[in-house]
Amino acid sequence: MSNTKNRKHSSIVVDGAEKAPSRSMLRAVGFSDADFKKPQIGVASTWSMVTPCNMHINTLAEEVGKGVEVVGGKSVIYNTITISDGISMGTEGMKYSLVSREVIADSIETVSGCMGHDGIVAIGGCDKNMPGCLMGMARLNRPSVFVYGGTIQPGKNRTDIVSVFEAVGGHAKGTVSDIQLKNIEETAIPGPGSCGGMYTANTMASAIEALGMSLPNSSAQEAISDVKLNDCNRAGAAVVELVKNDIKPSDIMTKKAFENAIKIVITLGGSTNAVLHLLAMAHTIGVDLQLEDFTRIGSETPMLADLKPSGRFLMSELIAIGGLQPLMKMLLDAGHLHGDCLTVTGKTVAENLANVQAYPEGQEIIRSLDNPIKKDSHLVVLRGNLAPEGAIAKITGKEGLKFTGKARVFHSEEDSLKGILDGTVVKNDVVVIRYEGPKGGPGMREMLSPTSAIVGKGLGEDVALITDGRFSGGSHGFVVGHITPEAYEGGPLAIVEDGDEITIDAVTKELAIAISQKEIENRLKKWEKPNPRYTRGVLAKFAKTVNSASYGAVTDKDL
Repeated sequence: MSNTKNRKHSSIVVDGAEKAPSRSMLRAVGFSDADFKKPQIGVASTWSMVTPCNMHINTLAEEVGKGVEVVGGKSVIYNTITISDGISMGTEGMKYSLVSREVIADSIETVSGCMGHDGIVAIGGCDKNMPGCLMGMARLNRPSVFVYGGTIQPGKNRTDIVSVFEAVGGHAKGTVSDIQLKNIEETAIPGPGSCGGMYTANTMASAIEALGMSLPNSSAQEAISDVKLNDCNRAGAAVVELVKNDIKPSDIMTKKAFENAIKIVITLGGSTNAVLHLLAMAHTIGVDLQLEDFTRIGSETPMLADLKPSGRFLMSELIAIGGLQPLMKMLLDAGHLHGDCLTVTGKTVAENLANVQAYPEGQEIIRSLDNPIKKDSHLVVLRGNLAPEGAIAKITGKEGLKFTGKARVFHSEEDSLKGILDGTVVKNDVVVIRYEGPKGGPGMREMLSPTSAIVGKGLGEDVALITDGRFSGGSHGFVVGHITPEAYEGGPLAIVEDGDEITIDAVTKELAIAISQKEIENRLKKWEKPNPRYTRGVLAKFAKTVNSASYGAVTDKDL
């Protein structure tokens, strides 16, 4: 592996007499003479102690490094950031969440691009750092493998972070006592790993595996397990092989591969955030993916997984019956997946799945194709006079397929939460939260606190919520997000008034307000654009450069 062909980026940095200063500095961080002749692999670690999702990733990064070096590469571990959605949820700090995806992509591109890494392994364990890692690797388009940090083990009585959020609503209602709330707070998060249901972290890990950018079953392993350590070691070896064969993300992240990822997200009942992130990842690698693709694929793809938040089971229980691979094999055999897509193993999807065994008889987590939870996608792209450019609903069918109610309008997430908890929001209301979009927030916060409060207050079947913000993968109920154009940009959401009748229809795929187009136009003429909430710093820069949620809310689309 010492030839320049396998070191086409690092050789520029370390070869020749004129690069003695570069080599001198690298010697100080542990390089030997032999290392300068090896392909350099950047290992991007999202380790930090700000969240349990990522607190163990330093150990995983070291294991990746061992895998790289056993097969003749030189690993260079570096850090990028992560934030915690779960901790910042419902606060001003949550506005930095989607922003962090772009910062992570920027930092991976910056470090590995600057240092001349020949390949990259990125390890992510929380919602935004996973698509951020993929986008950073895609921008450089060098041989790359993604490793999922793994899911958390269940808390006491099969609880998780969403159990805590919903207990807050129950506490406000009076059905959860102070002692009960403290008990669930203390026991729901037992240690390292990503949130335990089919929320955004596990959704994106599964989508990335289906995309072909991580090793088989990397998405379905517990964070603290020998299986996950082995996954890391094998990923280190795999990326060196990809360098040797010059297999790049653009060879793997094709339109057909994205279609595979969308199908897996749908069958698993995954997060609405997957729409936003897959659009952004596709943009980054140069694949033409649009909202219409989710509608097209969704019409022929059933929802099969009975997983939280709308279902009964946790990711750890899916792991116990075989993880993602048996589901992919079932879909492939039924003609739902493109088997000829290349993956980071150097083999195709079909080759990877050739010897995968079916789920055990009697398991209840993954339904058969002829007995789906829902015959088509739970992720519904809505349009209409409230969302001319699109919106995303997460409707499993359990909450019904149509909701009509009276608007209860709030100009921020905090105001809406107060209104839900103090009884302002009542049965048959449609909670409208606006000015929370990518530009207006800025940052497009997730609305887990309001949606959980609605469920906790016992209104989950009687109240809908619509917003130009986003939802956590833990949100469930009649919820619609990503409404575009957003209110801050003068979208129709900006002129909704208390008492307006709003209809959400998953069958006709419509989000509509029961007023005339002329009335909408008259109200918009009187509307005044709010002042930006930030004029300096990263949130202001994000607001200036971010594009519509219907295009993935990326910051480099129109540069």
